Amino acid sequence: MTRKTKRALSLAAILAVIGTAGGLVLTALSDSVAYFASPTDVLSHPPGSGQRLRLGGIVEAGSVARGEGAPVRFRVTDTVGSVDVTYAGLLPDLFREGQGVVAEGTVGPDHVFRADTVLAKHDETYMPKEVVDDMKRRGLWKEGAVMAGADAPAAQSGAGM
Repeated sequence: MTRKTKRALSLAAILAVIGTAGGLVLTALSDSVAYFASPTDVLSHPPGSGQRLRLGGIVEAGSVARGEGAPVRFRVTDTVGSVDVTYAGLLPDLFREGQGVVAEGTVGPDHVFRADTVLAKHDETYMPKEVVDDMKRRGLWKEGAVMAGADAPAAQSGAGM
């Protein structure tokens, strides 16, 4: 073997190892990635079984149901569609009807979103950036507008959670 051939084979072997390692990393990360979806997106394009996603929107007024020893049930809306959500855990102190929320979890076979994490807005003018962007894209967002059922003005910008 010539010197040039040895270098070429060494380079090919190194690139193969790096490519394999990169592929394994991407495969491992794909299981933990949760894409953002609005309630309308979830209703129009239901996610696959077990696919994790972040559901963002407003907690629908009159939809929160708490039971002794039972998961909390509520609906998340983007003013076009609504999705039922269940959550068995402690809700953030700022969680309430008419407020922005992002829930992370999966959609069950009964089309109910089973959240394992719920994040609530952190001040009186905050709404998740993804929710604002989605509502702007649909033409539903008006700067300074108050969401239906909300007791505080909606955000004019969306800082990340």
